[in-house]
Amino acid sequence: MKRLLTTCLLLLSLWIGAQNIQETDIDQTIAFDTSVSEEDTSSSDIVSISETFEEAAKRNNIPYRSFEGLEGVEDGYYAIMGVFNKGKNLKRAVKKLKKKGFNAASILNPENNLNYVYLQHFPFGLEAVDAVADQFEGKYKDDVWILNVENGGSIQETLVDKSKNVVADTKSVSVNEVTYDMIDEAGKSNNQTLNISDTPNKSKLVQKADYYFDKMWYAEAAVLYEQALKKGDKNYSYEIIQKAADSYYYNTNMEKAYEWYNILYEQHGKDMSADNVFKYAHSLKGTGKYARSKRLMRLYNKKMKNGETAGLNDEISLPNEVVLDEILNNERDYELKNLAINTEYSDFSPMFLDSTQVVFASAKDSSFLNTRRYKWNDQPYLDLYVSKINKESQDLKDAIKFSKKINTKYHEASVTFSPDNSTMYFTRNNYGKKLKRDKNGVNHLKIYMSKKVGDDWSEAVEVPFNSDDYSTGHPALSPDGKKMYFVSDMPGSIGQTDIFVVDITGPNSFSEPRNLGPEINTERKEMFPFINDKKLYFSSDGHTGLGGLDVYEVAYTEEEGFEDVKNLGQPINSNRDDFSYIINEENQQGFFASNRLEGKGDDDIYSFKHLVIEEVPAASNAIAGVVTELITGEVMPQALVELLDENGIKLKEMITEEDGSFIFEDLEADKKYTIKATNDTYFENIQEITAVENDTVQVDVVMRKLKEMIAVEDGIKKLKTEMIHFDFDRSYIRKDASEELDKLVEVMTEYPNMVIKIESHTDSRGKRAYNKYLSDRRAKSTREYIISRGIAPERIESAVGYGEERLLNECDGSVACTEKQHFLNRRSEFIIVNM
Repeated sequence: MKRLLTTCLLLLSLWIGAQNIQETDIDQTIAFDTSVSEEDTSSSDIVSISETFEEAAKRNNIPYRSFEGLEGVEDGYYAIMGVFNKGKNLKRAVKKLKKKGFNAASILNPENNLNYVYLQHFPFGLEAVDAVADQFEGKYKDDVWILNVENGGSIQETLVDKSKNVVADTKSVSVNEVTYDMIDEAGKSNNQTLNISDTPNKSKLVQKADYYFDKMWYAEAAVLYEQALKKGDKNYSYEIIQKAADSYYYNTNMEKAYEWYNILYEQHGKDMSADNVFKYAHSLKGTGKYARSKRLMRLYNKKMKNGETAGLNDEISLPNEVVLDEILNNERDYELKNLAINTEYSDFSPMFLDSTQVVFASAKDSSFLNTRRYKWNDQPYLDLYVSKINKESQDLKDAIKFSKKINTKYHEASVTFSPDNSTMYFTRNNYGKKLKRDKNGVNHLKIYMSKKVGDDWSEAVEVPFNSDDYSTGHPALSPDGKKMYFVSDMPGSIGQTDIFVVDITGPNSFSEPRNLGPEINTERKEMFPFINDKKLYFSSDGHTGLGGLDVYEVAYTEEEGFEDVKNLGQPINSNRDDFSYIINEENQQGFFASNRLEGKGDDDIYSFKHLVIEEVPAASNAIAGVVTELITGEVMPQALVELLDENGIKLKEMITEEDGSFIFEDLEADKKYTIKATNDTYFENIQEITAVENDTVQVDVVMRKLKEMIAVEDGIKKLKTEMIHFDFDRSYIRKDASEELDKLVEVMTEYPNMVIKIESHTDSRGKRAYNKYLSDRRAKSTREYIISRGIAPERIESAVGYGEERLLNECDGSVACTEKQHFLNRRSEFIIVNM
């Protein structure tokens, strides 16, 4: 979702742009992991990544100085609380600050033998400005100024505000639209500080981008990587290009992701991992390049299967490609509407509260004060809202915040209600008095439960299968309220995020979670489940789809369980992220979210109505298909398709539709027909099909361009057909040979100035003189056939037999050879003399 799913999933949980988070990034660890900064909401000024340190400091009235050449002192920005001579006061000041939780120490300036006591060190200036202006989240309210250390020259000192040695009027810096790197918690910066000396071969710009990337702040990282790449080829390393592409991918900017994955493939294709290839293929889908995406997914599947380097020249359609073609060729009849409640931010995850209201998640700024922002995608944190359904327009109106007991200063989203509406479950950051993190510093998501108390809801409590070490979210209750489906990356997951189910055995009591298994879950992401008494719906980027997250349905019964997974197709799905689908099966109306390009903002909520047309009996005894181009896989409208009987007599003909489709109906069952497809610059495609009683036989018609038969071998231009072979000691034109010669005739018809000469050859068996005579008969027989098909005699310069003079193998009579080896030498070839 433009950047929400970025927030969406992230946001919510599981997605974030619709990508993962596995190894630190969301597309590889799990779309659940959320790195959230605990920021003060009371600030008013804004710090922008486009500002310089000096501009931000001046605007916030923060004095600063610059030192150079301090030996043994790390470059960066130091928040200075005072200057001391060496002695007890110096030690006392540092000790006092450490007790308050600061990483305090002092810097000695040998020029004046003064010690500068600092509360904290920051790698970047904007971080320092934000922390000082925010008074370290209210933990230090005395005067502070900033010391910028840049080693390399003689010591220089500049006092920006000479009239003040401390801050006179400290203003808060709002987290409102912070788009630069900020510390998550006071006292943690040393653990997260980038040590310049550890990466001596990287520019400061790239190091800063890496810092953002490692913290999963991909919006900021993408900007800086692109700036670095524009500075010249020296930065065009595999790592930097990949991180630039990944940063855009995790924010679901598929156009920019495709741009950099394409460069990565062109420059480092052989080195790309299976995961890189997968994301490249998805970015191709996200920009509508389906044919190329198919070939990349072949490469991905090969890499996943055996790890070997794979090529893209395999023209055999894989099962998932066939499925994709079916999705593209079968658009369902829906009426979609972008809702009035959508904003420029992320709006998603609708859920029915009852028949008249929907609860959804939104990052819209509805506060009278300042809005906290989430670092991953620079959007406000998510809250739950409730809105009324307009029955006539299927729009949502009068949206208000859901409940103060439920909404907090962090993310809340993805809600589900018990059948009697007395209990709700929803997703929230792992949050107590402060955000909780695992050993890697990741703040996960958890499912919370709340009970209805009068007209409001109780304080939420965790469900017992949550953990600080993995995420759970996106709860969905079964219609009877006895099962809860949810998403997690817990141990036992098949992919990055899987759908699990638990039985509800009592008040906040559940069975052990069960994975829905490989029929539902893939090695990628499954999320946003919704279940009714007929089907399970969910979103995934692991099943075959149109790009990003697609919505899928799975029918189920208590007896048979889940059936096959089916893609809902267009227009519900697009080449972007489509998710959080809910439906009322009775009236076939519902809602879903998408970050498709025509939306109002990041992720938008759409209403849909499935237009159920009165069913017409399916065409019986029919033959139908789609005409496509061999190389690109694109559909071919305006192609002529003829239906012939067993004697070659034309019965019907039609021009393919805009989607390349055709159909012939009311045929005789169990009778053989011939389908003949033609297009001016393509070879004919002829297939024999038998009609089936009360069924439609599907046929794929693939067209090959005529010019592809023209090739150059050893400097000689030839018409390349399949070998024109002859039976032993015979010169008549066999059926397989006539089919190839017909293709040659098509090419010569397309190129009316083409002149050829025919060369015919035999194997080495028999007498040499006889073989030359036989081959000459074959050359003449070939010429006569071509002329009989309408080619003027003068366009065949010569037809000469060479006998056994030009064998293709070692079968010259001196060694034993098989019939197959001799067969290769009996052939005709066609040399282009003039075009």
